[in-house]
Amino acid sequence: MQEAMQKFGRFLSAMVMPNIGAFIAWGFITALFIPAGWIPNEGLAELVGPMAKWLLPLLIGFTGGEVVNGHRGGVVGAIATAGIIVGTDIPMFMGAMIMGPIGGIAIKKFDEAAQDSIPGGFEMLVNNFSAGIIGGILACAAYSFVGPIVSSITDGLASAVGAIVSAGLLPLVSILVEPAKILFLNNAINHGVFTPLGMQQAQEVGKSVFFMIESNPGPGLGVLLAYSLFGVGNAKGSAPGAVIIHFFGGIHEIYFPYVLMKPTLILAVMAGGITGVFTLTLLNGGLVAPAAPGSFIAIMAMTAPGAYFANVAAVAAAAGVSFAISSIFIKATAAADAEKEDALEAAQASMKSMKAASKGQSVEGEKQVAGADIKFIVYACDAGMGSSALGAAALRKKLHKDGYKNITVKNFAIGNIPKDAQIVVSHEKLAERARADSPQAEHIWVKDFTNNNVYDVISERLKGGGVEAPASDGGGADEPAQTLKEGVLLKDNVKVGLKSVSKEEAIKAAGELLFKSGYVEKEYIEGMLARERDISTYIGQGIAIPHGENAVKKHVIKTGLVVMQYPQGVKFSDENTAHLIVGIAGKGDDHLAIIANLATITMEYSEEDLQKAYTTKDPQVLFDMFTKG
Repeated sequence: MQEAMQKFGRFLSAMVMPNIGAFIAWGFITALFIPAGWIPNEGLAELVGPMAKWLLPLLIGFTGGEVVNGHRGGVVGAIATAGIIVGTDIPMFMGAMIMGPIGGIAIKKFDEAAQDSIPGGFEMLVNNFSAGIIGGILACAAYSFVGPIVSSITDGLASAVGAIVSAGLLPLVSILVEPAKILFLNNAINHGVFTPLGMQQAQEVGKSVFFMIESNPGPGLGVLLAYSLFGVGNAKGSAPGAVIIHFFGGIHEIYFPYVLMKPTLILAVMAGGITGVFTLTLLNGGLVAPAAPGSFIAIMAMTAPGAYFANVAAVAAAAGVSFAISSIFIKATAAADAEKEDALEAAQASMKSMKAASKGQSVEGEKQVAGADIKFIVYACDAGMGSSALGAAALRKKLHKDGYKNITVKNFAIGNIPKDAQIVVSHEKLAERARADSPQAEHIWVKDFTNNNVYDVISERLKGGGVEAPASDGGGADEPAQTLKEGVLLKDNVKVGLKSVSKEEAIKAAGELLFKSGYVEKEYIEGMLARERDISTYIGQGIAIPHGENAVKKHVIKTGLVVMQYPQGVKFSDENTAHLIVGIAGKGDDHLAIIANLATITMEYSEEDLQKAYTTKDPQVLFDMFTKG
């Protein structure tokens, strides 16, 4: 149940969070130009209504469809959302969250059913007309049926909340909201219920208390402060850092484990939430738009004119009450907690959505492809062009060297894994996504795309299946030599003798060099850092290959490569130190030549040669190494 709730919250968040910039823009325009704003402007205030009614729901609908079935799903999701917008008079955020995914699912099901029956040359015609027809049908259905239903639900919720407000009982909503947040329904509640109600109220009166019911950081802040002062062991030591992340970063999920570790603290956050909402209603506080993430900074940025004192008071009061009650419970059990200092780790572990497949390399036991049947192996990662390409190149080279040239080994991004893939190799952190994308395949999960036992597993399977390697011709003599295209690696982009820095600084430096050399746009650098936060790009042998995640591939201008040498090394983890940072920007399939050369380096260069590469003061040595065919 907890995992299902967590997934539901993540799905809603995946539709809304990418579009938070648009919500912020709408909030600023509302705060500035409506009649009750800072600088009222009748002309510019005309933007407020269309943005709330059309722009924001369409963005949510497109993103919801895109999450399900890529850009094509996004287009159909947006068409379907247009139908529900036209059929109602209120901002249709809830409707967009319904019709967007439905549009993505509908076109995905059509594509799966028709992919093998489309005559050659008619693919574009069928794709365009199918998207248009299915989108049109869904838009009509949304206008006629879904819109009125969602509108009725929204009106019912608004009426119910209105009745609660009229009775002076709105603070009691926190009795339901705070426990639901702990169960990972925070995104569902905030974006699915309070945001639509708040947008409607903000259009009418210029601000809304609904935007702060879930996003108020006060209740969580009180819990973390209590742990910081009266907790024991790991909980006490980690709480101060969590305070900063929660209060200023707006990541509320960070305090959930502290409550799960001591469930009685639910009473503290409930009381804090009630106090915060009561203070808001008493002092007439509110925001002009959602505060996302729910940080104190975001709340201040979205505060309506004249409501600063009320909002600050609401946060402070909620934190104070939560802190007082939390302190009582924490101090009462301090002695017992000292004997089980690992309680926080246990609670954090219960939050993880992905079960580790193995601590080393592991093979999923549900399916196993017989050696004689192995024909198509896929390496899969987030972007499908960096770590997975390197792993695929290494495995392909080993198999071909042993004579197994009838086995295809390719790399793909998760989300684009072919349906006929028999074996899928992915990082253990991506196991759940890879398995969902290719349920028909056997899955091998690894910690490292290059230093693993995948070849041993495949080799044993081939031998066990009675498949003998054909007589080797010397390791792929019929394969064309791959060399880097001219301009991909410039001698000026080989830097040696650099001083050791953090891995983030090293990755950023590589990205800056790619940008200055005209290979990528500026946004690609953040994608490189995001990729590293997700999964390490350290590939072994003292080499790291930072590259952008899948979301920033569009910012690659042309294929490029930079090589940066750190003789003293850059720590990528406690166990792994990189001396060569190879920044990669791959356009189309050009990155395959880069990956082939990197595979050659990691497999064929001796340790002595690599040590020389780590310390040489001559850039030409590294240039020759990375451009060797």
